Amino acid sequence: MFGFAANRLRFMKAVVVVGFAALALAGLPAAESGATQAPKTAFLGIEFLNDNAGLEPTSNAEHKRMQMVEEIFKEKLKEAGLYSFIDLPRQMQDRIEKGQPIGECGGCEISYGKELGVEHIAWIRIQKVSNLILNMNVYIANVETEKMTFVRSVDIRGNTDETWAHSIKWLIKRYVVPSDKEA
Repeated sequence: MFGFAANRLRFMKAVVVVGFAALALAGLPAAESGATQAPKTAFLGIEFLNDNAGLEPTSNAEHKRMQMVEEIFKEKLKEAGLYSFIDLPRQMQDRIEKGQPIGECGGCEISYGKELGVEHIAWIRIQKVSNLILNMNVYIANVETEKMTFVRSVDIRGNTDETWAHSIKWLIKRYVVPSDKEA
């Protein structure tokens, strides 16, 4: 549905191309005062790719940072009036965790969105190359059009609570929230 192949290498190449495209910002819903509600959105989770998991397994601190990033992401977009996030049913969370990774599942994201009755779906992928180099990717797609509406990436230098929080806040303030809104 997204045109991404299940093959991780092909997917990552597509992400790079899409990430640099100007249309990455197209289709973001405009926050309006009172007239309409923010689009109902499902956050499908965070995938953590640890390139050195065999030598340095994902730590409890990194698991907590993923939760923190999710909370910041949803809170900032909700505060800006851009999206209204639903709670994922436990059964859906289990299906997502047991299935192929979000973004690599041949359009399962859209199917989840349709099943949940939401207008948008969002997810984050964080790649840990080392404790000094990480990469955070944010994806938002329109369920009805089955098209990506937002793809952005930010590099993280350092593996701390502060660097992760700063990275998601910077990405939101710089690319997601209109300049007249405070992130």
